[in-house]
Order: sequence, then C-alpha cells, then structure tokens
Amino acid sequence: MTQYQEPTITLPDGYEAYARYWPADPCRGAVLSLHGIQSHGGWFEASAGHLQQAGFAVLQPDRRGSGRNLLDRGHAASAEQLVTDAFACLDALVDRSDVPRPQVMGISWGGKLAAAMHATDPTRIAGLALVTPGLFPRSGVSQAEKFRIGCAMLSNPEKSFDIPLNVPELLARDPSWIRYVQQDPLQLHQATAGFFLASRRMDRTIRALGKATPIPLHVFLAADEGIIDNDETCAFIRGLGWNTWAITTYERSRHTIEFDEDRDRFLVDLVSALSSVHPRS
Repeated sequence: MTQYQEPTITLPDGYEAYARYWPADPCRGAVLSLHGIQSHGGWFEASAGHLQQAGFAVLQPDRRGSGRNLLDRGHAASAEQLVTDAFACLDALVDRSDVPRPQVMGISWGGKLAAAMHATDPTRIAGLALVTPGLFPRSGVSQAEKFRIGCAMLSNPEKSFDIPLNVPELLARDPSWIRYVQQDPLQLHQATAGFFLASRRMDRTIRALGKATPIPLHVFLAADEGIIDNDETCAFIRGLGWNTWAITTYERSRHTIEFDEDRDRFLVDLVSALSSVHPRS
C-alpha cells in the first residue's frame, strides 16, 4: 500500500520537481530528506516510511535533473541554485506539515547540501541528520577531468561527465541491493560541468558551518566505507565547536546504510535522534 503522495514542487525558477510526501497524523515533526548525487528519493523509502510511522511527515524531493526529473538531466547552474531549491522544498514541507522548523536529513552528497542550507540560513532548520555525508570524499574527478570540466564551463556548462562513484559494490554488501542499484533506470550516471562546479563551490559555504548557530546534529557513518573519509568527517564535526553533536558508526555497513545489515538498528537510531529535537519550538 502506497503511503506517500507525489506532489510537484515548483522551484524558484519555475522548474517542476517530483517529490514524495509522507504525511503523518498526528504529526510530531517534519523531515526534509535530501538524496545523494546519483540516487533519488526512491532509494530511501525505508527511512521515510519508518519516520512516518514514528509520527514525522517526510518530504523527499528528487533534485532537479535527477530521479524522475528528466529535464536538464544532471545539471545545476550554481551552488546558490541548489541551496535555493532545497529551501523551496523546505517551504513546501512547512506548508504541508504545519511544522514551522523542520529537520533536514542529508544522505551522502545530500549531506553536503543539508550542511550548506544551515550555513546559509541558520534560522530555518531545527536539526540536522547527516547520513554518510559527502563532505570529504575519498576520491573525486581526476585532475585531467577537472581541467576538461573547467574548459566546458567556458563553452558548454551543460556538457556531461561521468560521476566517479559508479561502483555499486561501494554502496552495499547485500547482493540484492547491488542488483537494485545496477538495474535502477533512474540512477544518475553523469552530471554536467555546471553541476560539478556548483558542488565544488558549495564546499566554501560548508566551511563556514562552524559560524552558524549550533543546532542538534547527528552524523551516521558506515565503518566499511569506501566513498567518504570518515576520519576527516569526524574531525570536521568535532572542530565545529558545537556541543550538540553525536556520531554513530555502523560496523556491518557500507556507504548506503539503508541497504545493509545494520538498517534496522539505523532506523531505530534515526527516529531516536530526530525525536530528541523539538521542531515546533
């Protein structure tokens, strides 16, 4: 039985973005769930459904050019556009849930976007849950590819380049989930020069996160991680100077915790972390 609605979110420039909305009645809080660079909201229906059962309304927008959004595939014009899009989705969640300050869950690259949102406007978000956040990737595009992307920005910002994460075995141990990723027709395999530059420039915003008002922050990491640098991520979180953070690591999981053996424990921990925040205040 489908437990979510499928609204269209009109972004500030008129782009019509697909989303999944999981209403809760009664509603104890609201969560904006932001997916990764190559994924979409459909990968994370388990966490959305679990949060809904716990009384949280959840909005899962597919980022412009990804998932079910076929227009301008893999493209974004700037870091500012991506952050503005995310706040438009936050506004849509506020309107639907009547929760004035939702929490934001950022998964993988979506963790970078979630952090950039709070660094940009520290008054709008009640709490952050960053799940294997893509703040410090272990590897990225090569120097040669960076040069080609830079050249493309001058002549054709919408030229596409391979996303350097197209290895499903890095995402999960479970063979069924590896097959799911391999066979997913909505998965994004390429992004444009414009998107890659926007993502890189977003890093500057995130570096200012420590200057933003501290809010409850819970980071969830996978021990068998091949995509992000856990040590650097932990050092960054500790260096924020906040007294409202926690880090939980799952020993039997790869990058997409929701796909692996620790999923049930993760879902319980996620609800517990979000329940400790009071988003209606």
